[in-house]
Amino acid sequence: MSFSSNSPIVCNLPRVTIVGAGRVGSTLAQRIAEKNLADVVLLDIILGMPQGLALDLVEARGIELHNRQIIGTNNYADTSGSQIVVITAGIPRKTGMSRDDLLKTNAKIVVEAAKNAIAYSPNAIFIVVTNPLDVMTYLAWQATGLPRSRIMGMAGVLDSARFETFIALELGVLPADVKAMVLGSHGDLMVPLSRYATVNGIPITELLDTATIARLVERTRNGGAEIVELMQTGGAFFAPASATSVMVESILLNQSRLLPAAAYLQGEYGLEDVVIGVPCRLGCSGIESVLELNLTDGEREALHTSAQSVRKNIERSQEILANN
Repeated sequence: MSFSSNSPIVCNLPRVTIVGAGRVGSTLAQRIAEKNLADVVLLDIILGMPQGLALDLVEARGIELHNRQIIGTNNYADTSGSQIVVITAGIPRKTGMSRDDLLKTNAKIVVEAAKNAIAYSPNAIFIVVTNPLDVMTYLAWQATGLPRSRIMGMAGVLDSARFETFIALELGVLPADVKAMVLGSHGDLMVPLSRYATVNGIPITELLDTATIARLVERTRNGGAEIVELMQTGGAFFAPASATSVMVESILLNQSRLLPAAAYLQGEYGLEDVVIGVPCRLGCSGIESVLELNLTDGEREALHTSAQSVRKNIERSQEILANN
């Protein structure tokens, strides 16, 4: 028995490039492939590491029942033609460090990664995961010259998932029944919106007292730091990878899901020329629209305070880049 064919059929399968093959990047590669969303290119500067990780993932394809191609590389030329580029490259937080402490080193890494990736995938949509996330997204937007619809940061999905988790644990309910929304920067000044948090449509304000909600909000703000403190040698990667894969899925499958993402604002919420977490519809063109919620005076003030902090760090990062 033999197989024969005429001229081969060339299929243009979706491709996602992940810049940075650390824990977040490699776990995201696994999520995307095993969800059967796209072929994956895993890029890193460390020789052999992305190739080894890619081979390990490829060897699991028969078990996980997918046939996605997974390539490991140190060369940006291998990322050519990607529909989505995810930047996770950068140094992670260590115990006692804030996300802003990473500013100096990661600014250079992200700008270089963005410039190299856009050169080979000029039509790609970019998702930035590197911390401090809002600032890094702004720098990547500047470096690529992309319209704001095609560049965003992953933060709100992760922070909202953490808020939902803590609510579910407190009430002893199914996590899938809990829905929440977190706006603002990916840091201590994020803005969890308790009014919009529900359990099967019931506001948590009817299920929990004010003190308990305040405690859960504070734990959400410190969600990443709590994991760093426990692990000692690194930070979260399972949940960040899952959060990013949700965004990738909504874009590739044109689901138009309403998800919180770090977006460049042009007047929405009274904010200009800053990247901050807001509700966005994500589809095949990237950010299809930004939803402006009716915030209370306190929520709006908290969002503006968060944006002011991001803007200061953007200015700091621009000074660092200018002097190097």
